Amino acid sequence: MLTLFAIVVVGYVAGKLGYMGGTFDKRLSKLVIDITCPSLILSSAMGGELPDRSLILPLLGISAFTYVVLTLLAYLLSRFLTKNSEDRGVVGFALIFGNVGFMGYPVVASIFGQQAVFYAAVLNVVNTFAVFTIGTMMITGGQAVGREKFNRKVLYGTPMLSAYAAMLIVALGIENVPSFISQPLTMIGNITVPAALLIIGSSMSNLPLRALLGTPVVHLTSILRLCVLPLIVYFMCMALGFDPFVVGINTVVIAMPVATYGTILCLRYGRDTTLMSEITFLTTLLSMITIPLLVMLWQ
Repeated sequence: MLTLFAIVVVGYVAGKLGYMGGTFDKRLSKLVIDITCPSLILSSAMGGELPDRSLILPLLGISAFTYVVLTLLAYLLSRFLTKNSEDRGVVGFALIFGNVGFMGYPVVASIFGQQAVFYAAVLNVVNTFAVFTIGTMMITGGQAVGREKFNRKVLYGTPMLSAYAAMLIVALGIENVPSFISQPLTMIGNITVPAALLIIGSSMSNLPLRALLGTPVVHLTSILRLCVLPLIVYFMCMALGFDPFVVGINTVVIAMPVATYGTILCLRYGRDTTLMSEITFLTTLLSMITIPLLVMLWQ
């Protein structure tokens, strides 16, 4: 977590020094969404021999259940947290979506072992679908600049096409994808993590230092994102009889700080990144404490 947060700091410094910002950040955001992230999604399903296939359907099931619950809670809580209708989409996005693809994989590996990264990737299929459908609708729908509505092309853009392909690879149990396909995708996908974190840091560089400390809305959203919602989902899933191992991985995945896609989507669709950047910064900082505490539930 400290290593990943350090990249955010580098992005912040780069923004302050003029290496990043403005048009560069927007172009880099488009590159991440349309090219490097789809490569990361595809490469996550090309890791050779598939671990325990019997857990694939439970993972997809618990992930779908989780995002239904989180979406309903976010819809209600965002209206309680802020009266500003333009901020509700940002707060709702922050409550639902954690940084699964960027921070989730290394954290899951450190807690459950390297093999668990595949399970996190299966969970991330539903997360990716939700980010680019529900998440995009929250960022752009109704309150978007120029009355822009949800763009249905998101459903068959490169991020979603890669998610569909990854689902197919998992469902068919396709193993040992040729290296001349998997290795380039892996190399391109590896750009995603540092690029996305640098963008977050650069966006923060536009904020005054006092703003990075946040507001009551930022504080409450962060507490709900990192502690309250993961615990609600954890106990609901345990009560419904999901496999404890699956529940554990799912809980860690949704306890991640706010997804960097929030800032990237705000940039792409012309929304102000201030509130999203503040929540992302604070949740990223606090997650270094909250994630180890949550892990105590099953260790």
